[in-house]
Amino acid sequence: MKPTVQTLLDHPELALGLLTPADALPDGALDAPVVWAHSSDLADPTPFLDAGHVLLTTGTQFADGAAADDGFAESFVRRLRERGIAALGFGTEVIRAGTPETLVAACLAQGLPLFEVPYRVPFIAIARTVADLIAEDAYARQAWALSAQRAISLAALRPDGLSATLAELSHRLGAWVGLIDATGSLDREAPEGGLAQPALGEVVGEARSMLRRGQRASRTLLAAESTESPQRMTLQTLGGGGALRGVLAIGDSAELDQAGREVVTSVIALAGLALEQNRDLDRARGHLRSGLLSGILAGDTTLAERVSAEMWGPLPEPPLRIMVTDAPLTQADRLTELLELRVEERGGRLFFGRDDEQYVLVVEEADAPLAEEIAAEFELPVGVSDPVGAVAVAQAHEQALRALDRARESGAGVIAFDEISRQGVLAFLARTDARAVALATLAPLTEHDAANGTSLVVTTRTWLEHGGQFDATAQALGVHRHTVRSRIALAERLLGRDLSGFHARADLWAALLAVE
Repeated sequence: MKPTVQTLLDHPELALGLLTPADALPDGALDAPVVWAHSSDLADPTPFLDAGHVLLTTGTQFADGAAADDGFAESFVRRLRERGIAALGFGTEVIRAGTPETLVAACLAQGLPLFEVPYRVPFIAIARTVADLIAEDAYARQAWALSAQRAISLAALRPDGLSATLAELSHRLGAWVGLIDATGSLDREAPEGGLAQPALGEVVGEARSMLRRGQRASRTLLAAESTESPQRMTLQTLGGGGALRGVLAIGDSAELDQAGREVVTSVIALAGLALEQNRDLDRARGHLRSGLLSGILAGDTTLAERVSAEMWGPLPEPPLRIMVTDAPLTQADRLTELLELRVEERGGRLFFGRDDEQYVLVVEEADAPLAEEIAAEFELPVGVSDPVGAVAVAQAHEQALRALDRARESGAGVIAFDEISRQGVLAFLARTDARAVALATLAPLTEHDAANGTSLVVTTRTWLEHGGQFDATAQALGVHRHTVRSRIALAERLLGRDLSGFHARADLWAALLAVE
């Protein structure tokens, strides 16, 4: 431990006598750390002092009547307190006998510990004691750091090295330690349940923000600040910039010293290495999943069932849905970790694999909300098939691909295939590639409307919606049926086609849908 005022008082060879009773001082005044001992008889020595110093004086500045001046003593002590001096030592029998009563009163009034130094004890003895204690503390802290690093290194060799490493760090620091994985979820902690809400939620939330930024960083957070017991937390990202693997969170009541930071740095390195190793394993599993996915989509599930049962658990049971989403490089690792976590939670009854630049998920009906989670967390489009039996997986995959195309176009996040199928075949066909053709087809009508202020496009659409019935169209538009007839006749002339046949009407209807 670092030397304190009480440590110096407890050294019998120094024979220091406390003049300000402990119960008259502020709480913790005698436990204040001492960083050095300095002697000075200046009337204002504060320019040469730092916080945590013990000032030793023989009282020369209190000669010539100053000892009896309450104002002088009060201002002298006030300056020391403002500078952060830990204590004042007064050497007697050198300049004067005893310690001035005005100085004792001023120290008591302002809560500054004051002790008397006997004539036989040189100031250098006090300074040497402080230096020896500081050196002993530094040696002890360095020995502690080496011992902690050795124990943590041994812990890393255990079967679950990452959990053992975090537990050992928690034990050595006497603090809660948590690992938030790349998906922004609390992966493991030590001790279990050692951080309660709302502090835990704030830590996880801040870790997610750091992961989204994708840059290596460290943060200090005062969690649960509004409660009676706020907790100081230190957060450090793991992994390289652009490929963060998680965030290490450490609870500590005070800022870590150099030895503590060295231990934490070693854990960050070990945890980063462990996560990188897990990443390599994830990639190998990803290649395996992709191969099994090809078999599933081809209708051959024999190998996939056997391997999945051994690796993750049984495949999902029908009815099944296929989900397809994009796999951008910046999101791939985090998305993989999220899906692996969901597979573990479901005991394997959820399968996913990568197919070129996309992720394909085979899920049971109960896992349909996973699509919304992916879209919200990663801001990716997701296409979802209709529920199908095991023999129709390839068809469901095609449905999910078409739904993904629509999700990309609309920016809707999640699109289910049944939303498309309800609009009919023409609505599905009249998409991106048909739009240019549709605009050209309808150009004679749109140009005429623009030049003459007519409404041929609206009339034609309403007429087709009412099955080519003039009376129903006239009623919907609020015009006479002869007006509708003349407009449709004009539209036929401008388009150069006879709209009495089904084929011409269907083609025009598809064009109208394509330009919506």
